[in-house]
Amino acid sequence: MMIEIPKILLETLRDAKAVAVLTGAGISAESGIPTFRDAQTGLWARYSPEDLATPQAFHRNPRMVWEWYQWRRQLVLEATPNAGHLALAAMADRFESFRLITQNVDGLHQRAGSKDVLELHGNLFRNLCFREGIELGPSLDSPEIPPRCPHCGGPIRPGVIWFGENVSESLYEESLEACRRADVLLVIGTSGLVHPAAGLPAKAKQAGAFVVEINPEPTPLNTLVDLSLRDKSGSVLAWILENLS
Repeated sequence: MMIEIPKILLETLRDAKAVAVLTGAGISAESGIPTFRDAQTGLWARYSPEDLATPQAFHRNPRMVWEWYQWRRQLVLEATPNAGHLALAAMADRFESFRLITQNVDGLHQRAGSKDVLELHGNLFRNLCFREGIELGPSLDSPEIPPRCPHCGGPIRPGVIWFGENVSESLYEESLEACRRADVLLVIGTSGLVHPAAGLPAKAKQAGAFVVEINPEPTPLNTLVDLSLRDKSGSVLAWILENLS
C-alpha cells in the first residue's frame, strides 16, 4: 500500500508555474536496471566500477572497458520505462515551465516521451572520440573493439562522464538556472551524494522552491527538503499525475 501523501504537495503543485525535477538511479531501478555500483554480475563481478569507468582504465585496456559498456547497454535495451518515467513525461504539459534534469545515462526518460532532458552525466548510447572528444553517430562501421574514429583513427568511447571528469559547464548552468527558477523541485531516486548534482536541491531551496524528495531510503537531503516521501517513485508519481487535475 502506498504511503499517504500530504495534501500540501498537490496544492503546491497546482499553484506552481515552474517545476524542476532531478532524477537519479532509483527511478530506473524500478525498471530493473541495477544501480551503477550494483551492476557488477557474472563476468564483471570481480571488477569495481571505479576500475572501469575512468579515462585511465580506458587508456590501459580500451577493449575491456568498451565491452563492459556494451554489456551495460544491453541491460538498458532490455528494460522499459516504468510508471515514474511515464508520469514525468505526461506531467510536463501541466506547467508553464517544466525542466527534467537527470544523473542517469540510460535514456529511459526520452523513451518515455520526455523532451529536452538535461543529462548531467551523459548518455550511454552516445559515442565520442577518445582523442578529440567529438561526438560520433550511434552506428559505428568498424570491426575493431573498440571501434575507431573515422576522422583521426583514435578509439571511440561511450559518451558518459567518468570518474575524474567534469560535468559539462553549460549543462550544469542550465540545470542550476532551472532549479533557481522553480516553484517546486522534485528530487527522485537520487542518493544526494554525487556532486555537482547533489548541490542543486540546496540551490533551489535557497531561491525559494518547495523541495520534495521521493525515495524509499533516507538520504543526506532529509534535513533540507520540505517534504520527504518514503516510497517508490513509480507509484507516487503516477498518483500525483492522476490527482493533479
